[in-house]
Amino acid sequence: MKSLTIALAALLIGTTASFAAEAWKEAEVGGMKIYTDAKGMTLYTFDKDKKGVSNCYDKCAANWPPLKAAKGAKDEGAWTVIKRKDGSRMWAYEGKPLYTFVKDKKAGDMNGEGAMGVWHTAKAD
Repeated sequence: MKSLTIALAALLIGTTASFAAEAWKEAEVGGMKIYTDAKGMTLYTFDKDKKGVSNCYDKCAANWPPLKAAKGAKDEGAWTVIKRKDGSRMWAYEGKPLYTFVKDKKAGDMNGEGAMGVWHTAKAD
């Protein structure tokens, strides 16, 4: 019974840690290291956001969907979970909320880079 309890505890800890790891990944596109969502879609930052605060809602969020954080997701290093005005949660990297772009159709597309002068690819260190 004791080993079953320890095994379940280890499983739960592993599951909690995997929420973050499953939300994003690092990729190389055109010789540049970037962050993508779990499906390989490029992640972007928005200049009009403030540290830990998303300012992309309504039509903006329809075109630039936030990188949603799963229920129970926890901060992990430079990756943090922030709460949006509508109560949903999303991921931020170094305080910058992260989004995908509807005009990116396949993994590796970077059609949002430089859009309107305020959208930028989230680059990996």
